[in-house]
Amino acid sequence: MTKIIKSKSKPLADRIRPVTLADFLGQDEVIGKGKLLRQVIESDRLPSMIFWGPPGSGKTTLAFIIAQQTKSDFVQISAVSSGVKDLRDIVKRAQDNLANKKSTILFIDEIHRWNKAQQDALLPYVENGTIVLVGATTENPSFEVRGALLSRCRVFVLKQLQPEHLERIIKKALKDKKQGLGQLELKISPAVIKQIAQMSNGDARAALNVLEYVGSISKNVTIKLVKEAFQKSHLMYDKDGEEHYNIISALHKAMRGSDADAALYWLARMLEAGEDPLYVARRLVRFASEDIGLANSKALEQAVAAYQACHFIGLPECNVILAQAVVYMAKCKKSNALYMAYGQAAQDVRQYGNLPVPLHIRNAPTKLMKNLGYGKNYKYSPNHNYREKQEYLPSKLRERKYLPK
Repeated sequence: MTKIIKSKSKPLADRIRPVTLADFLGQDEVIGKGKLLRQVIESDRLPSMIFWGPPGSGKTTLAFIIAQQTKSDFVQISAVSSGVKDLRDIVKRAQDNLANKKSTILFIDEIHRWNKAQQDALLPYVENGTIVLVGATTENPSFEVRGALLSRCRVFVLKQLQPEHLERIIKKALKDKKQGLGQLELKISPAVIKQIAQMSNGDARAALNVLEYVGSISKNVTIKLVKEAFQKSHLMYDKDGEEHYNIISALHKAMRGSDADAALYWLARMLEAGEDPLYVARRLVRFASEDIGLANSKALEQAVAAYQACHFIGLPECNVILAQAVVYMAKCKKSNALYMAYGQAAQDVRQYGNLPVPLHIRNAPTKLMKNLGYGKNYKYSPNHNYREKQEYLPSKLRERKYLPK
């Protein structure tokens, strides 16, 4: 068992971190009574596992509870600052432990930061049981963890904590006179506690960091001070992470479903968290053709105009321009005929390869080409008032129709 020393110099979130399952709040679907994870911790028979969840949801806390409640040698590293050399030292330590009939638990925080080579180096020791891996990640392990390593781990999905859980955590920090803020005797109302819990977006660490910061500058904790402390930091949005793609997907689907109000909300989520407005504008250009297309050809004009306007003036002034474009797209009549038609044409290209261009619609700039029949019997459409009948597709695709009539 690893002894955890709680120094006053550590952040509040670390000082009051639970060390037993009884003190752990939230995540009942994963760690509640009778659940698999609780059983393997209590029985000290842990498989390799990965905790996947948003910041402040309890991933690291669960790892430290495992350290306290098991007899294994618990080793913690961060994927940001460690590599294969550190792993070799840990493997040697684990092998010595095995000789003494003791298992080794390796906790890797932010395991998604380890590259392919580093994860591959870990794989054989997880596979043969030299190391029991406990990984923590905010990113989807399906994309960030090697398939071979992932297949040897149980994945436990942690969710954002509920406001009521955060309120209980905040109250605990305020009462704790040894490791918490109890000695400061802060003046804070239930309404302010509720506000902190609400603005923390399920992130216990964010809630406690704001509480500690505000408490360090004023004995009277007010809603105004709390809002100033949060600023934009409470908006969970990683431009390179899964949440980025979740939210742009939500915006796209809200517009597709003609829900202008929902589309505005998701737009605001992106912009208020600092998203590049030109990224959003580019997605609108795509949407205008993919989901509206022939139903309203002006949608593309609106999207391109929105992109240009955003390029001219930038944030924050361009937010209303994007709002106008998003609402316009949401309220437009929808048609995916172009999108589907191109997909069918592309499928034919992949299936049939480089089909020859019919001779009669080939250019014939040389005598040889004319002698070979290039351009022969071509009907110049204007001479026929665009009513001529001739085939423009390769012979294998004769009379193929991609667009609805």
